[in-house]
Amino acid sequence: MKQCQVIQELEAGLLKSNNPDFRVGDTISVHTRIIEGEKERLQVFTGTVISRKGSGLAATFSMYRVSYGSGMERVFLLHSPRVAKIEVVKMGRVRKSKLYYLRGVSGKAAKVKEYFAPKKVATQVVPSQVVPTQENPAE
Repeated sequence: MKQCQVIQELEAGLLKSNNPDFRVGDTISVHTRIIEGEKERLQVFTGTVISRKGSGLAATFSMYRVSYGSGMERVFLLHSPRVAKIEVVKMGRVRKSKLYYLRGVSGKAAKVKEYFAPKKVATQVVPSQVVPTQENPAE
């Protein structure tokens, strides 16, 4: 067995499968585990995804938000055990893969258009007509 195959098998066991699909431009909430001494608590960071990088176990995403007049940017590992949960708050419609321009703008210029996903049309299944068969028509 080659060394790269062994590494891929080890990484496959550590990947999280419960992460939601999100893109650049989406507003998401990331629940991170904070360990203070012996206590552990969850802290929520809500912001706009401005970039995604990497693949596999090394996949990261950067988030940006403005709070109390100052901008904050934070980078998270997608498959980190410190990330407890990721929730998509709203989906954004953007045409760029990196939204680094959001760092220096404020007000309306910093808005990302909301994307409304097309609703799935429920297909109605019509049961095929079943004709009753007669086993013994003479009786």
